[in-house]
Amino acid sequence: MNEVFWENLITYGTVIIITAVVLFVYLRKQKKVSHRTKKKIKKARELGFHEPVSLHPVINYDICIGSGACVTACPEHDVLGMVNGRAHTINASRCVGHGACFHACPLQAITLVIGTEKRGVELPHVSPEYETNVPGIFIAGELGGMGLIKNAVEQGRLAVQNIAGKLNSRGNAQYDVAIIGAGPAGISATLQCVKLNLKYVTLEQDTLGGTVYSFPRKKIVMTSPMDLPLYGKVKLTETSKDELLELWKSVLEKYNISIRESEKVENIENKGNIFLIKTNKREYTSKTVLLTIGRRGSPRKLGVKGEGKPKVFYRLLDPEIIQGEDVLVVGGGDSAVESAMLLAEQNKVTISYRGEAFKRIKPNNFERLNKFLEQSKIEVLFNSNVKEIKDESVVLAVGKETREIKNTLVYVFIGGLLPTNFLEQIGIKITKKFGEAVMKH
Repeated sequence: MNEVFWENLITYGTVIIITAVVLFVYLRKQKKVSHRTKKKIKKARELGFHEPVSLHPVINYDICIGSGACVTACPEHDVLGMVNGRAHTINASRCVGHGACFHACPLQAITLVIGTEKRGVELPHVSPEYETNVPGIFIAGELGGMGLIKNAVEQGRLAVQNIAGKLNSRGNAQYDVAIIGAGPAGISATLQCVKLNLKYVTLEQDTLGGTVYSFPRKKIVMTSPMDLPLYGKVKLTETSKDELLELWKSVLEKYNISIRESEKVENIENKGNIFLIKTNKREYTSKTVLLTIGRRGSPRKLGVKGEGKPKVFYRLLDPEIIQGEDVLVVGGGDSAVESAMLLAEQNKVTISYRGEAFKRIKPNNFERLNKFLEQSKIEVLFNSNVKEIKDESVVLAVGKETREIKNTLVYVFIGGLLPTNFLEQIGIKITKKFGEAVMKH
């Protein structure tokens, strides 16, 4: 009896000790992880990265069990982290809407939200099927709030899938679908139309690639795989603008697909069950319309004296041919910072930004920019605004002081204006989203 008692005591005691050790190690590790995450959150707050700019995850702590799956799934750096066994946002402004955290959560505790209670984001009204308040007109991609190429491609495909199911209720027209815009969503939608044997026309006011085409030549535009209709899985990562454009061109050529470039849509008239699309070249009729245009109907301008001078530009295409210039880059987002770094090797570059710090740039850009600053290759003027652009200089208000610097080229990257007039003209309702869910279970 005593022998059995002591054997059980040793067995249970050993189990308790092992459990206690495992629990101690686990809790100690959790404490270290929490400490690191809290430090990152504190730093993010100081740098201005903690507050979301647009799309971001919101965690329901009544459901979250702390699996950490969302943290592991997120392909961006330090958007989410663990504190006391539950997920928290660290750098919410760096969220680009992959949606990986949303899909990875085993208990559906994450919602993807656009805007915040204080900062609204203007977006056209779009249903879960990508249809606007105007029956027959659909929106996919950046205009609907999804700027990431991978997401835009997926939305273009799904929008056409939904359109195909509604064509029988529409009238007779030249085309089943008129696709406006040949960026990522527009190209994907075009390929899906071919796949489903739909009659389509794709119109692009500039050239193939839309907004992507206007990026600098060596800019990395895609960092995660995507599914392209007719092509399949695109496994490229760290993909440059040139590589992506070449891929699109090859797929379009393979299936003999034509995009009508340099054709700007000037108006869309609702004719009952069909639409009349008027461009700068001709007219078309279509049962449905899919808008895949960008949010930048036109570049936002500074509105200062001298902005009309020929040395002022709103996009940078070939930075390598610009040498020996005194360049001013205006803006505080990724486009401004990336352009400044591309130009800094062969030019004297100054960045003018109205904010106190860069709050909206990707971690890699933040780290690279710091190296440029350490090497004095770029000068940054925070809390500054352009007051006047002269032939050989630029006048800036820096804090409470006025400063005039030597200048031969100005690049302005302060965002674009939502094509509100065009959308309202065709009857699409635009609302400001204050923390509204765009992906929820």
